[in-house]
Amino acid sequence: MSQHAHFSARADLPNNHPLAVWLCRLISIKRSNLCLSADVHSTTALLRLAEEVGDHICILKTHADIIDDFGERTIKGLREISRRKQFLIFEDRKFGDIGSTVQSQYTRGPLQIASWAHLVNAHIFPGPAIITALKSAAASAVQFLMQSVSTEITAGTPYVNADGEEEDCYDFGMGSSTKSLNDSGRKGSVVTATTTISQTFEGARTPASMARAVSAGESDDGDRVEALDALGDPPLARGLLLLAEMSSEGNLMTREYTKKCVAAAREHQDFVVGFISQRTLNESKKDTFLSFTPGVSLSSSEEAVPNSIKGDGLGQQYRTPAKVVAEDGCDIIIVGRGIIGAKDRAKEAERYRSAAWKAYESRIGKLGR
Repeated sequence: MSQHAHFSARADLPNNHPLAVWLCRLISIKRSNLCLSADVHSTTALLRLAEEVGDHICILKTHADIIDDFGERTIKGLREISRRKQFLIFEDRKFGDIGSTVQSQYTRGPLQIASWAHLVNAHIFPGPAIITALKSAAASAVQFLMQSVSTEITAGTPYVNADGEEEDCYDFGMGSSTKSLNDSGRKGSVVTATTTISQTFEGARTPASMARAVSAGESDDGDRVEALDALGDPPLARGLLLLAEMSSEGNLMTREYTKKCVAAAREHQDFVVGFISQRTLNESKKDTFLSFTPGVSLSSSEEAVPNSIKGDGLGQQYRTPAKVVAEDGCDIIIVGRGIIGAKDRAKEAERYRSAAWKAYESRIGKLGR
C-alpha cells in the first residue's frame, strides 16, 4: 500500500491531486512530515511563528477566525513567508453546513479563505454534497485568480520577521486580484500593476530521483537547496481534507462514519487530498490519500516514550510520533502547543520534525535494512 512507499514515489502514483504531488516531493526534500497548528491570536504572532519554524515544517495550519486583527496584512504575510520557506497553508475551518452556505464561507466575507489557503477541511455529516459544493467554489476561485493576477508593489504593508521587526512584504505569488472574491471594493495599502496571466500546473519539476536521494539522506545541503529551487511554487490549486476521525475523547465519529468519508473521498479524488484521521485509511491499492493526525506530543526529555495516550484535561488525547507514524501508518503529524509553548520554538519544531521523520523511515523499512 502507499503508506509503505517513499513520499517521493507516492508523488508519482496515478490519480494524485496536484497539491498532493507537490506536497509529497516537498516532504521528501525537506525531510519533514510536520504540520504546525498555529493557534495564536494576532497577525504579528502568526507571522513571527511562521518565520521561526517555517524551515522545519511542510504545512502551517491556521485558524483565521481566532486572529483578532485578521486582514490583508495577515494574508500577504502568510503568502510571502510560505513561498520563501516553502510550505503549504491549511485553514482548519471544519466546514459543516449546506452547500450554498459553505460556498459563501469559503469564498466570501472578511476571510475569503479560497484566495489564500491551499487546503481546507470539512465534515461530511451534511452529506457528500458538501464536497461538490466546495469543489465548485474552489474551481471558480482558482479561475478568478488565474484570470486576474496582480503583481503587487508594496507601499508600506509590512510583515514581521523572525526578529520581530516589520519589513515590507513583496508578494510575487498568487497575488491579489484587482477586485476581491466578494467584490467588496475595499482598497488595500498597495499599488498594483495588473497583468493577466495563465497559470497551469505541469507537475512538480523536481526529478523523482533527486527527491528520493535527498529524502534518503544521500545528498548534502546544497543538493537540498537545489531540489527545493527546482520544485518551485505549489500549483495554483485547492484541496480538501475530510474529517474522518478525531483525537478528542468521546467524539462521535463512528467507524461507519469513517467508512463513508473514505467512500466519498474515492468519488472525488480530483479534490480530496486526504483525511484528518488517527490512522491511515488507505485500504485499497488505488488509495493515495494522505493522513493528517492531530494529538501528537513528545516527552520533554525523550523522543519516543511513552507511547501511551495522555490528555490535556480538556478532552484532547496525545500520542507520540512513533505510535502515530510508525505503528498506525499516518503521514503528517499536527502539533500545536508542544511547539508554540516552547522557549525555543525553532529548536522544538526541529525535535518534532526529527522524531516524525525517524518514525516515517522506520515505517518504510529504511531503519534496520
